Amino acid sequence: MKIDIAIINGNILVSQNGKFESIAGDILIKDDKIFEIILADEMAIEFVAKKTIDAKGKLSMPGLINTHTHSAMTAFRGYADDITLHAWLNEVIFPIEKKNVNVNLVTIGAKLAIIEMIKSGTTTFNDMYYFIDTIAEVAKQIGMRAMLSEGVLDFPTPNMKTSADSLKYTEELILKYKNDELIKIALGPHAPYTCSPELLKLTKKLADKYATQLNIHLAETKWELDLYLDKHKMTPTQYLDSLGMLDENVIAAHSIFLNESDIDLMAKRKTGVAHNPECNMKLASGVAPIPAMLNKGVKVGIGTDGVASNNNLNIFQEIRTAAFLHKLTSNDPTVLNANQLLKMATIDGAKLLNIDKQTGSIEKGKLADIIIIDMQQPHLVPLFNVSSQLVYSMDGSEVDTVVINGKLVMEKRQLLNINEKDVIAEMQELAKTITL
Repeated sequence: MKIDIAIINGNILVSQNGKFESIAGDILIKDDKIFEIILADEMAIEFVAKKTIDAKGKLSMPGLINTHTHSAMTAFRGYADDITLHAWLNEVIFPIEKKNVNVNLVTIGAKLAIIEMIKSGTTTFNDMYYFIDTIAEVAKQIGMRAMLSEGVLDFPTPNMKTSADSLKYTEELILKYKNDELIKIALGPHAPYTCSPELLKLTKKLADKYATQLNIHLAETKWELDLYLDKHKMTPTQYLDSLGMLDENVIAAHSIFLNESDIDLMAKRKTGVAHNPECNMKLASGVAPIPAMLNKGVKVGIGTDGVASNNNLNIFQEIRTAAFLHKLTSNDPTVLNANQLLKMATIDGAKLLNIDKQTGSIEKGKLADIIIIDMQQPHLVPLFNVSSQLVYSMDGSEVDTVVINGKLVMEKRQLLNINEKDVIAEMQELAKTITL
């Protein structure tokens, strides 16, 4: 039997009834898919592999899914820290983007972001930014899976003069990448307070027309909540629902200021939530009621947001933070357990992006999006519970090798399709030109 990649002599993270187990076995990859999983106690299969990876002492697990970020904002890492979200957005980010964001910045920023994500175990990211065709080209060059949405606002953006231009651009890209193996295009209305009701409806109409996802920031600050209560006598969530926006193809980033009725509404509409705990903590925006959402059956994935407000793209760190944050604020150490968090970072994230039939778990027939973790690290031994180890002890640097869509993109911490040192040098030079 001829295959492309064989991952042998290691352990595999599999999910059984919502719990994760580490089992000894080999993974055979052919073309872009997991061709066979051979457990240690099963009869061996004879095969010839173009590439064999000896995973002794290592764990293969599904690649992580970053359900909300702004990749090219790596260019602004550390530029606007220790201020409120409203000031951060209106006094720094919007002005600095207007002055500095162009194809060159987005190219370098996206390269750096994807390198950072791959090296910490992410194999798919859901992005909202500008010049997303450029981000798509970068992602394909490096071999990264991505869902990309052009930021749509009522006012001009760095890439588009009008919202109509943004929608036309998005539709063209949906058609361009319709059958792409790595790239999917979504809609990206920025937020209820930066998009008119008419514009919001147009974005939803376009998302529905092409059966794709829609990304939006929702209920992120107390300021936003007060604005909609005062102006519309509704919460931001209720306001979106009144426009027919809440639906199962919608991914609502943040969703901090939700009351019980809002959560019920999200569950009823099957709307997904991208939880960004570190960003929300850093900007003191608040704590999203994630345990309550999960109890009501709301789909929840994990995101980092952009590095201008986080300040990294590390999902392993994000799930650890989420665990501690919700245990503390709930005053309950059993809340948001390790299995739940691993699901949120993998298969539940895939559900948000509507790609869970293709990726998000290690199963025969699914796309081979796999990360191989070096478990022979001082902070990872002894191993009693694999879920706990991955959530509470990992920092992301243990990711040794990464396969995306059946192709090696990183081996022994070395990126194979891009020169990491060159990109770092490019960003350092670019940073000298950035001014507010």
